[in-house]
Amino acid sequence: MWYDFFGVINTVFIFISLYGVYLQLNKLWLRKSSGERKVTDILSQNQFTMSFLAYFSFFVYGYSLDIFNHYIVWPRLIASVLMMLILFEMWQDRKSKASVVSLFLVGVCFTLGIIGLAFNESIADQSKQVSTILIIIITLLLTQGYAHQIKLIICSGSTGAIDIRMSQFILMMDISTIAFAMSIGVEKAWPLILLAIVSGITKVIIMYLFYWARVSPNAKVRREIE
Repeated sequence: MWYDFFGVINTVFIFISLYGVYLQLNKLWLRKSSGERKVTDILSQNQFTMSFLAYFSFFVYGYSLDIFNHYIVWPRLIASVLMMLILFEMWQDRKSKASVVSLFLVGVCFTLGIIGLAFNESIADQSKQVSTILIIIITLLLTQGYAHQIKLIICSGSTGAIDIRMSQFILMMDISTIAFAMSIGVEKAWPLILLAIVSGITKVIIMYLFYWARVSPNAKVRREIE
């Protein structure tokens, strides 16, 4: 009963978070159409690549469980696609080596993930082990990715092209994910709990930095220097 209850709640919040990711993507599209010189200003290539991998690892983990978890798999698949589109916009805007490498990396991962989904029944044990290891690695990478985004905001005194609603909605998803993972069982779902806690903490910090950028004299000085 609790599994389905929290599963439905988590799915609702996941789709809300997807809307937040879409708002970030749409903000980039609006900045591009208005002729902004730096469409993806302040956005961390590192952080958005790690965010894609975080969604992607949930996607792989969901179809690797003993019972295919529709609550986890399909929303994360959509989120992965949206993140890829954001990274595509970053590549178009910057044309840097990092943006090319990032887009290539996520493209390869996405392709392998879809192949894994198609052949999951024949490689179930291997995919479960791989997904668990992947989530642990992604948790570490996501931490440094968001640390990089936080550093960019603090150093520039500005939130640039970042959309705060994405952080707000993903934070709600993280909280509901922890509750849903607890209903699955800590022994099975501890990787999801770990990743959701780390993600939630970073979102709280970024949301605070939106306030800091508005009121801090130091932020104002750093914007003027930029």
